[in-house]
Amino acid sequence: MDNSLALTLDFGTQSVRASLVDKKGNIVAIIKHAYNPVYYSSKKGYAEQNPDYYFECAIDALKKLTSEYKDLLPNIVGATITTFRDSAVLLDENNKPVRDCILWLDQRNAEAKEKIPWLYRFLFWLVGMKETVDLNRKRTMAHWYKENEIENWKKTKKYVNISTYLTYLFVGKLVDSSASMTGHYPINYRKKKWYKGNELKGCIFGVKKDMLCELVDPGEVLGTIKEEVALMTGLPKNIVFYASGTDKGCETIGLGALSRSIAAISYGTASTVEVSNKKYYEPETFLPAYGSAIPGWYNMEVQIYRGYWMLGWFSKEFASTEINEAKIEKMAVEEVLNRKLEEIPPGCDGLVLQPYWGAGLKRPLVKGSIVGFSDIHTREHLYRAIIEGIAYALREGLEGIEKKQHHKVDCIMISGGGSQSTAICQITADIFGLPVYKIQTFEVTTLGAAIAVFLATNEFKDYKQAKQEMVHITKVFKPRDKQHEQYEYLYKKVYLKMYPQFKGVYRDLKKFDKKY
Repeated sequence: MDNSLALTLDFGTQSVRASLVDKKGNIVAIIKHAYNPVYYSSKKGYAEQNPDYYFECAIDALKKLTSEYKDLLPNIVGATITTFRDSAVLLDENNKPVRDCILWLDQRNAEAKEKIPWLYRFLFWLVGMKETVDLNRKRTMAHWYKENEIENWKKTKKYVNISTYLTYLFVGKLVDSSASMTGHYPINYRKKKWYKGNELKGCIFGVKKDMLCELVDPGEVLGTIKEEVALMTGLPKNIVFYASGTDKGCETIGLGALSRSIAAISYGTASTVEVSNKKYYEPETFLPAYGSAIPGWYNMEVQIYRGYWMLGWFSKEFASTEINEAKIEKMAVEEVLNRKLEEIPPGCDGLVLQPYWGAGLKRPLVKGSIVGFSDIHTREHLYRAIIEGIAYALREGLEGIEKKQHHKVDCIMISGGGSQSTAICQITADIFGLPVYKIQTFEVTTLGAAIAVFLATNEFKDYKQAKQEMVHITKVFKPRDKQHEQYEYLYKKVYLKMYPQFKGVYRDLKKFDKKY
């Protein structure tokens, strides 16, 4: 029906959004509930949160939504949950959290003492996967729990993603979408199923199959809202929840980027470039493609782990003046800083930044670096260099994806906090040498989640129709010849040479960190 609405719950790293979206792509109602605190740190580099807190915030948002938009509730045809990624919840025999959740941006590592079969170790070494496997195991929190919280691990009966636990709280079943399992879990991304216990890659993560949840394909039913949740929130009692995907996965379909010719860039806390393909291609060696929120597709993704998080870091450490100005003008400090972007020339007068403030699978030993400092450089140069550096890194990732899929992309769709700045959108177009498109809303994850609901409920015959009706381009940024030429020089002559030249230095720094 024409007045159908999708209910979406978008759990981001910093807030949850409860929204109602119509079939024209209009977000007709949205309630945002910011977390306070976003997370807590018992030690430097730690990031934890009570998983029930996310549910409580969502309940508060839904209460306000149902109160303010009561007349719209009968039009809800289905609901979905999308969340941030790679944040496991330990559950006891009663499906209660054993401890607070360690979040995806936590910096702790396990020692990964638990041995894997010697034959598997040999095979990983033989194919050049040893360093990648070692990093994966150290970044898997199951190993950290086994080494540091033995009693908590003994109590653990289920090891689930945050999306699974939140789904359980809403529908009463430990079930989740295969497209929500992005992260350190023993999932075969190609088959979208859990690895069996004796499979080669399945042994990396140290989690038994019976500790995992049931998986379904995107678009399938997860369950019906629990009666007590409906009563608590004021939602109708018969709302069905459908499987969709992760926040980044929903962003990609919300941008209309379900094509191997279109790249989707998300300038969020973690920044990503994704290209969707019906064939399974690994975007980088040993880095899997993830299941799309649309059945039958895969997302090839390269992530800059500490992406636009770096702008917050910069603001905290270097922008006290702008913070005060932002308070006076009642706006985000990044908005104040973004006004000054165009005062600095493309290339930042030769200042080039490599944004590896967090290690990745491809380069586990890497550190962040900045080259080209001179006496003419200011804080504003450094701020723009961060933005340019993230774009350089994503361009490098996209070029790798293009090689893997044997096909070049034609354009870029952009979302995330950075996409609100016209200057950042133009810088992106100039660095990539491709047109950059913005759509009608900043809440792209919410839009993509709604598309998934409407497809699951057969409100559209296919994704093509859904995109045509719901995704609307509002602005185009075309690359400028002179600026692209400047960026092309710095990207090829400086940026791409930085990691090969500094690789040995990074290795020595890693040894220093361990030793001292």
